[in-house]
Amino acid sequence: MLEQLGLTELPAQVRHVRTLPAQEAQTSPWPSWAHPAVVEAFQSLGVDEPYLHQVQAATLAHDSSGSRHVILATGTASGKSLAYQLPVLDALYRGEHEYQGTGFDTGRATALYLSPTKALAADQLSSLRALNLPGIAVEAYDGDTPREDRRFIRERAHLVLANPDMLHHAILPNHARWATFLRKLKYVVVDEAHGYRGVFGAHVSLVVRRLRRICRHYGATPVFIGASATSAEPAESFARLIGSRPQAVTAITRSAAPRGSTQVLLWEPEFTEPDTVRDRLAAPTRQPAGAGENGAPVRKSVISQVAEMMADLAVSRTRTIAFIKSRRGAEAIAQTAGHYLDEVEPGLSERIAAYRAGYLPEERRALEIGLRRGHILGIASTSALELGIDIAGLDAVLVAGWPGTRASFYQQIGRAGRAGQDSFAVLIASEDPLDTYLVHHPEDIFDQGVEKTVFDPHNPYVLSPHLCAAAAEIPLRREELPIFGTSTERLLESLVSRGYLRQRATGWFWTHPEQASDLVNLRGGGAPLHIVESDTGSVIGTMDRAQSHSQGHPGAIYTHQGKTFLVEDLDEEKGVITVTAANPDYYTQARDVTEVAVLATEKSLQQGQVSLNFGQVRVRSQVVSYQKKSLVGQQVLGDEPLELEPQLLQTRAIWWSMPASLLQAAGIHEKDIPGVLHAAEHAAIGLLPLVATCDRWDIGGLSTAFHIDTELPTIFVYDGHPGGAGFAERGFERVTHWLRATLDTILACECELGCPSCVQSPKCGNRNEPLHKKGAAQLLASLLVEAGELTEQQGADLLGAVAQPGTDEPGRSSNPNRTTAPNRTTAPNRTTAPGRASALSQASTPDQLPPLEQSHRELTVTESLTGHKDSGDPF
Repeated sequence: MLEQLGLTELPAQVRHVRTLPAQEAQTSPWPSWAHPAVVEAFQSLGVDEPYLHQVQAATLAHDSSGSRHVILATGTASGKSLAYQLPVLDALYRGEHEYQGTGFDTGRATALYLSPTKALAADQLSSLRALNLPGIAVEAYDGDTPREDRRFIRERAHLVLANPDMLHHAILPNHARWATFLRKLKYVVVDEAHGYRGVFGAHVSLVVRRLRRICRHYGATPVFIGASATSAEPAESFARLIGSRPQAVTAITRSAAPRGSTQVLLWEPEFTEPDTVRDRLAAPTRQPAGAGENGAPVRKSVISQVAEMMADLAVSRTRTIAFIKSRRGAEAIAQTAGHYLDEVEPGLSERIAAYRAGYLPEERRALEIGLRRGHILGIASTSALELGIDIAGLDAVLVAGWPGTRASFYQQIGRAGRAGQDSFAVLIASEDPLDTYLVHHPEDIFDQGVEKTVFDPHNPYVLSPHLCAAAAEIPLRREELPIFGTSTERLLESLVSRGYLRQRATGWFWTHPEQASDLVNLRGGGAPLHIVESDTGSVIGTMDRAQSHSQGHPGAIYTHQGKTFLVEDLDEEKGVITVTAANPDYYTQARDVTEVAVLATEKSLQQGQVSLNFGQVRVRSQVVSYQKKSLVGQQVLGDEPLELEPQLLQTRAIWWSMPASLLQAAGIHEKDIPGVLHAAEHAAIGLLPLVATCDRWDIGGLSTAFHIDTELPTIFVYDGHPGGAGFAERGFERVTHWLRATLDTILACECELGCPSCVQSPKCGNRNEPLHKKGAAQLLASLLVEAGELTEQQGADLLGAVAQPGTDEPGRSSNPNRTTAPNRTTAPNRTTAPGRASALSQASTPDQLPPLEQSHRELTVTESLTGHKDSGDPF
């Protein structure tokens, strides 16, 4: 492994090494109910015997009459595909070749497969056709399917591979055309079920409930089979996803598949200015010195680090995949690695590629083929290739920044060694507080259970348009309302009053000529914008409206297939982003400013002098500028103003309010309070993904020394989706672990005054001013003391590491605090008792239904998640 990475010994950047042990296979005979022809088809591909967990899941699905469902939640490369393919193909083959009925009862069976990405469906299509079962028509039905093929698929296909978007926009609104298929629907496979979380998960859950309702209309009661990565409470999560009772779902969670050992390295890039930090552990660097914002030290770019590793691995012919969360990051890694390889071995750069959403269909297919055939030695990808695509034969995985959840992390590192061979993976920490925390606390990666998949299908912002879509498909009857939850009738009344639906004695009707399913985009943001090259007029890609202000603004740098473009114009009304070819040595990053108003408090805890709250807020956000940062070293090259319209968002938030006397008792000077709150807010936002399955770019925050609604110093952290997605609520539920991890991150970072790895934020609209790192640690310790989670002495001991002379940060906390939006409600005056945190100073000298149509001006850059257990199975 070290030799492949171009190393002779473990460098200081490696914070931890963990070996995931190998596992022997446990097989089982083929089940007696499986048709011999189906068994022979699998055996012809080299599957002599299935694994035990495959037989268990397949038998549960086969034996169900439609009242029970199954979820297979096991690790990567455990063979989940065979577990659902076996009962599905058995039913399809028997229905086509053995059972002969009359009339509508022909005995013919059909099945529907749903995956979150086209790439995964394409991979399944290849594997199913490779079985070569006679008489079984397996077809993909997605946005790339030619229109001339769609009628044949509706009428003749036995197994249709689609995604939730096509089910929502094409199949359900046209269910009469699909009547033949739906009437015989026996199985519905939901692949990568753990990926349906947050607002997207809520949308998909409602689409599936609409599907079950349509199936019942045609007399079908399909069995739902879920395939998922290892997750917490898989039966409960899958039941909520399909609208069933948890008791009606059986989970298989123990894999019997063989697994090679995997060496996992946790890598923290070195500071690029080692002389400016007191860091006894940082390794020497050959990078040119570069300063971050406000003179903060910066670590070596995760993109540069991963690109170097990929180039070294390509030279040694080690097949590698690198995962990164952003499209631009994937392009930058592939481009930079290619440049390195051109200097070492000309021509080898052609075997490096990027893979992400937004590519045209023919581009995606060519990359998938090149990856499978081994022509591509290294590929940089977003989560589009995280899923269960068959890319066996890879030797190494590079994870560029924490992917957000343990489930995703294990899914990604499992891409290598898929045939049972040993492999290795490297997690390279990005400049993010959560990454800093995790590389210093590997136990939170390897010794904790995976996260629970959380989403809220009862969110009125999500549910309302789906009620319209359901009424357009088949008029809603009162007895069907439990399908969609207890708030359904109230929402229907509002939809009727606003003219969306009409109520008659027999139910609720959609009476408009427009298609009701167009009211919602499952993945948010409305119809995507087309990216058009000005010189040729050709469409080179697409971009979600939610990203347009931050990534498609005039002056932004857009990267596509290794080529860079400069955005000339953003026309939201016409849905067009105009770009021109460019070759800059920098990338861009948008900045915004925010105001928050409290609308209603739903939960509240008084922890000593600190008031902890959760409730509804209104957020006004505006992208006001963008920074130019160098590709190498991430130096700030300039800050350019923008004039974009503000975006409004009604969502949910968690907030802390505390008296100034508590801060003073903790040793925080009055002039430093804005910087202290600001730094604590940034760090808390960075660490929320540790306890909630979210990304820091999906949540937002605001801090102020005086908020008009609380009349106290206050910190807000809010979800970035209309109505909330549950992330802030999850933070409220696990606030102690969240705050302690935030404090540990600040204390673990070697910088003196704050950097992107602890308290600086890449999206701060105030240019990361003011910030007071030491004071933020004092504040967080005080909050934990007030909550009774730390004693005064424990808090003082923890803060001893940052309570050093000369850290008052003169001049960095003098800026005025940020402005908050005015609000019609005012919190009552609070009286405060003497603070329990005083010893810490010794360590230092109305419920309104939102509109259905989500305007492109509404903010969609934050996150939330929550889950509600259904009381029963309405089906």
